[in-house]
Amino acid sequence: MPASLKTTRRSLLVASAVSLSLSLPLSMSISLTAAPAALAADKPSPDVSPSATPPAQMSTVGGERLGTPGTQVELGADAPVLPKDLSARSWIVADAESGDVLAAHNAHWRLAPASTLKMLFADTLLPKFGKDEEHKVVPSDLAGIGAGSSLVGIKEDETYTVHDLWLGVFLRSGNDAVRVLSAMNDGIDQTVKDMNAHAEELQALDTNVVSPDGYDAKGQVSSAYDLTLVARSGLQKKDFREYCSTVRAKFPGETKKNKKGKTTRESFEIQNTNRLLTGGAGLDAYQGIAGVKNGNTTNAGSTFTGVAERDGRVLLVTVMNPEKDGYTEVYKETARLFDWGFQAADKVTPVGELVPPKSADTGNGAQQGATASPSASGAPGDKPMAVGASGGSSGMGVALGIAGGVLALVAAGAFLVNRRWPLPELMRRRR
Repeated sequence: MPASLKTTRRSLLVASAVSLSLSLPLSMSISLTAAPAALAADKPSPDVSPSATPPAQMSTVGGERLGTPGTQVELGADAPVLPKDLSARSWIVADAESGDVLAAHNAHWRLAPASTLKMLFADTLLPKFGKDEEHKVVPSDLAGIGAGSSLVGIKEDETYTVHDLWLGVFLRSGNDAVRVLSAMNDGIDQTVKDMNAHAEELQALDTNVVSPDGYDAKGQVSSAYDLTLVARSGLQKKDFREYCSTVRAKFPGETKKNKKGKTTRESFEIQNTNRLLTGGAGLDAYQGIAGVKNGNTTNAGSTFTGVAERDGRVLLVTVMNPEKDGYTEVYKETARLFDWGFQAADKVTPVGELVPPKSADTGNGAQQGATASPSASGAPGDKPMAVGASGGSSGMGVALGIAGGVLALVAAGAFLVNRRWPLPELMRRRR
């Protein structure tokens, strides 16, 4: 990217963000593999399966270095070194506003995504249904749920609002809620088709969807890079921000008759399984966290994408399959990468960037990966906006807000983003 274009982009960031020095000296460049990456096929074939080791050739979407196996980082003067105790097969640290990738490790390695794939499910289907729309569950809606799936507790012949179902998806990672919403979207096959099409629109080209809930399936893959793109797109949507930051909520139970023959339906509490948001299992809630989604399956191991804000800067971190044992390891490594990213953001040279959706490319000279832009896939009127504490059955937590969202086109044909992602009183919770 020309220096003049990068300087222009930086000038568009909000005043609350700490400005990068235009004369940042470099004292260290790290690439823990010597072989240069060649451009691999951008879209996996339907029968692709995760490889046991990072391929020598991976996609270079977002920058040549992101297609190079190993750790990619360029440390400037006084920049902190990366955490030494990272065991994840793949990870990425990116600035959510500018799209700069601050550091990455096997960013385009196609791996099983587990329930982090539900971010793509949500980003694809959220605009299609109104929150208050109701659906009565029939047996076919719940057919095909994989053994051992995480469930929110949906019952046949019960009626749920779309709002209820999304709470089940985000908080309990409910595969039953995914199945019901997929049924409302004309079925699993149509939903898979829609998700793959949306992934291609986002330029999440490492991703191949087979099961919309993220359940292990042959040929189902994504990457740390793609999951970060998807999260960034989803966070443009108010409802996505609300659900992914909700700590706990009430979910409708089963309709029963009491001894007097009166029909009643009580609710039960559900809590978000994102431990950096809720705390628990020996972990404290991470300061500034606002979502996004965790996952765990046999093939994928533990996966997680998170977004957090500190001192006006918003970072996205994705971690896939730590080799160290323990359910909480994915959160611990994510937290260490967040800590590093907030300390290093102004002291590193980006090694790549999050590309814009295809619909944001003017086709008249804009280069892939030049800058990031909001997804064009939101529902009409679903513009980035600040969001307060969630109320009612939506539970607790303060959603990630995006103020602004102005898209500028410069003479070179590249899109620049002038936006702000404030997270006011992020961890304030009503009890």
